[in-house]
Amino acid sequence: MSDSIKPNAAQMASPSYRMAAMDQDFLLGDSMRGVRFLMEYAKPEEALRAWGVRSTIVVFGSARVREGHRWYDEARSFGRLASERGGALRGRVGEPRDNVIATGGGPGIMEAANRGAVDAGAPSVGFNITLPHEQEPNAYSTPELTFRFHYFAMRKMHLAMRANALVVFPGGFGTFDEMFEMLTLRQTKKAPPVPVVLVDKAYWTSVIGFDALVEHGMIAASDLDLIGFAEDAEGVWAELLARGLRPNENIE
Repeated sequence: MSDSIKPNAAQMASPSYRMAAMDQDFLLGDSMRGVRFLMEYAKPEEALRAWGVRSTIVVFGSARVREGHRWYDEARSFGRLASERGGALRGRVGEPRDNVIATGGGPGIMEAANRGAVDAGAPSVGFNITLPHEQEPNAYSTPELTFRFHYFAMRKMHLAMRANALVVFPGGFGTFDEMFEMLTLRQTKKAPPVPVVLVDKAYWTSVIGFDALVEHGMIAASDLDLIGFAEDAEGVWAELLARGLRPNENIE
């Protein structure tokens, strides 16, 4: 054996000798799935607490809608007025803020709502997800509040757990998934009574047969009371207030 090679070189080079917290192969292995899930909860939680984000208004909608479309423009207007009127502008970093705009962090309606918060000079949150065709964060969510998830479930948990309200613009499968997740939590009383407002009633009633669900006995007629409709940013804000949103107050 060469004098330049330590007799314990094989042991020191072995993957088993790596510090567990520094061993990426181990951390990304199947046995650490639960740990990774916990980490995706803890990292955003620390940042949100540090920024004083006590509650949010979550905005969902299509990633395919571009600037100049009515839906984009209304989402941007709503992001601005909700930030101005809801409590997101209160205080400095670390002091409590309420009704902070939170989105999925990507383009389209998400970008528009984050952009509206920037127009108001307020922070906003972007909960991004890793996808096969990579989604990049839009340029308007607050950088320190721009997160990236692997697990849809943990992303949706963060979207729901601070939500004082949910505003849903037209969208596709992803928007439906997020909307029905929240409606199910509301229907089963697993979530607080947060208002849910859908923008553009003609769109939503054309793509989802809400009344048909009642007619077939799949939901109760009273379940439709979980949903409100509005046509523009001011209408969304008025509907949220009518359904119990309290500006500048955190949900109990």
